[in-house]
Amino acid sequence: MWREVSDREAGKIRPSLFTSRVRSRRVAALQLSNRKEIVSPHRGAVNSIQVDLTEGRYLLSGSSDASVAIYDIQQASDYDEYGLIAKHRSLVAVDKHHEQGHKFAISSAIWYPIDTGLFVTGSYDHDIKVWDTNTSQAIMEYKMPGKVYGTAMSSIATTHMLIAAGSADVQVRLCDIASGAFTHTLSGHHDGVMTLEWSSSSEWVLMTGGCDGAIRFWDIRRAGCFLVLDQLRSQLGRRPALSVHSLKNANAERMTPGKNSAKAPPSHKRVPSGSVMKNLNNSNKHQNLPRGSATQRLHPGMSSSLNRATAHYGAVTGLKSTKDGIYLISSGSDSRLRLWDVESGCNTLVNFEAMRLQTSKPLQLAISHDSSLVFVPCMSSVKAYHVWSGVTFQTLRGHYESVNCCYFNYHDQESSRLVSIQSSSH
Repeated sequence: MWREVSDREAGKIRPSLFTSRVRSRRVAALQLSNRKEIVSPHRGAVNSIQVDLTEGRYLLSGSSDASVAIYDIQQASDYDEYGLIAKHRSLVAVDKHHEQGHKFAISSAIWYPIDTGLFVTGSYDHDIKVWDTNTSQAIMEYKMPGKVYGTAMSSIATTHMLIAAGSADVQVRLCDIASGAFTHTLSGHHDGVMTLEWSSSSEWVLMTGGCDGAIRFWDIRRAGCFLVLDQLRSQLGRRPALSVHSLKNANAERMTPGKNSAKAPPSHKRVPSGSVMKNLNNSNKHQNLPRGSATQRLHPGMSSSLNRATAHYGAVTGLKSTKDGIYLISSGSDSRLRLWDVESGCNTLVNFEAMRLQTSKPLQLAISHDSSLVFVPCMSSVKAYHVWSGVTFQTLRGHYESVNCCYFNYHDQESSRLVSIQSSSH
């Protein structure tokens, strides 16, 4: 460590590389904290947690007892009698006894991406509510046609304020905070939508996983999904990166005037005759389909063959995009983890080591700062897997019951997790 510090001071390594190495070492040293305790007010399983994206200070949690709570994870409420363990009690707690509280289990609790003044909850009582953090009052409410399984907002959006919502209904609905109404209805799944994830590289692309085993990609500016992932369509490993030399050549060709405008010299081809010419004409008739044909009208993601494609044998329970938006990680009720190339839509065939996942509810996955590790709730533990080898890097233990969700805090490199079937939390 000190050698790297001296190399950084001498200018032998770049600041970004030094930062990456320090963070990787801290992630490798993750273990259960014995100096910090989050005192949970929940009386049921914790289904969703998230640390705010602006300050990295406030933890939001939603529970099966229809309660939601907010904690300050940087400043302790008090300490134990010896002054060694910092206790973080809830700053805000809303339960079913609140006049505007949910009546049934909260399945999703997320922060408004650019401000801690708002947060969003989704519940099995078919309601999605937008809350004012300062007053603990619901300022907006959306009625869904079924149990709400998940909600998501884009962290990079600059032109919209949409909440994507998945429920027991087959349709994905987009709720607009600005207008207080539904703006889009995305149809394509054949069963309930269990998990949603916005692209980390485009504010217009939404990815959804359904109980029908399908993962669908949507561009919210157009009708229909444009991609359905198929586990049988695969590629081995990563896509080869473009070299600097090839990029320079491509730019040079693009900037050279008149290079691509010159017409190629006419080639002297032998003109076919007789039956050969007749066969060519027949083939051209099949190739030049009319503009209004069924094949032309169908969107690539909605063609009959792709529409039946599945990413998992069973429900898709979790989705997590890498930080660069190039790859997508999915989990399913078949206890499988898969890594997908977003551009090609191919399964990269990374063989993740054996795991046992919950099958009855959505799972909240987490990914490290450099997208090298993925954290997966595996029954009563959280397992960290190498993204590209599938090997188990670390197993985090400390819970006594099943873990439903985990969250990696980039501000202080904590894999924060707050899940318990009992009233106690870890």
